[in-house]
Amino acid sequence: MITPTHKPRLAVFKFASCDGCQLSLLNLEDELLALTSAVEISYFLEMTRAEGEGPYDISLVEGSVTTPHDADRVKAVRAASKILVTIGACATAGGIQGLRNYAASGDYVSAVYAHPSYIETLETSTPISDHVTVDYELTGCPIDRYQLLEVLTAYLAGRSPRIPTYSVCQECKAKGNVCVLVAGKTPCLGPVTRAGCGALCPSVGRGCFGCFGPAATANTSSLAARLAANGAKPGELVRLFRTFTAGAPEFARESLRQEAIGS
Repeated sequence: MITPTHKPRLAVFKFASCDGCQLSLLNLEDELLALTSAVEISYFLEMTRAEGEGPYDISLVEGSVTTPHDADRVKAVRAASKILVTIGACATAGGIQGLRNYAASGDYVSAVYAHPSYIETLETSTPISDHVTVDYELTGCPIDRYQLLEVLTAYLAGRSPRIPTYSVCQECKAKGNVCVLVAGKTPCLGPVTRAGCGALCPSVGRGCFGCFGPAATANTSSLAARLAANGAKPGELVRLFRTFTAGAPEFARESLRQEAIGS
């Protein structure tokens, strides 16, 4: 809980990521103006060149840890932060760059960079929680800006954030969507993915890609069995579970299980 004796100090830090979750905060627009009257934005390089030193009341951290430097830097961020909130798939599950965790060491670096000898990087891309204690995780690729606003206002008010833990299927039902999985046999992670996107992809006839990570009730083996019955091969299921949140434990376990089945 933030004490009311001072204007809370907010900091936003970037690690390995695309900046999309930070932009979600900036895209609040009118709400952001109200937020800036309630907090002091002390550090947010996406928004301002000002670099206020800690301690900070709330720190938002985007991105995964992929370099030795960042592994040290995240500890300094944690030490300077009263409350640390990780935002987005990279910070909470290792992100799309976590796909390298399933490849041989150095394979992707050699494929991307002309001179990989100049690259100093860890062999894996890991979520922030693998390195420091995290007070709250907000998923999504990118996060939903209003969920972020809910997290910030909840901490300012001294209450727990009210973020859904149910699956995308419930969002589809609320919008009256015809199920792309049942009616169209389209591969879809909606039954095992946390709500938050408003069922964006199923609303246009596409299967869910799992951007918001596993729902609280995710039963990946059951969904995989249904997809296999619809004709999906193990290799296809591996690729389905290895996208934006490939490092999330539930998705990682299922992709490895399907990989073993297909080998």
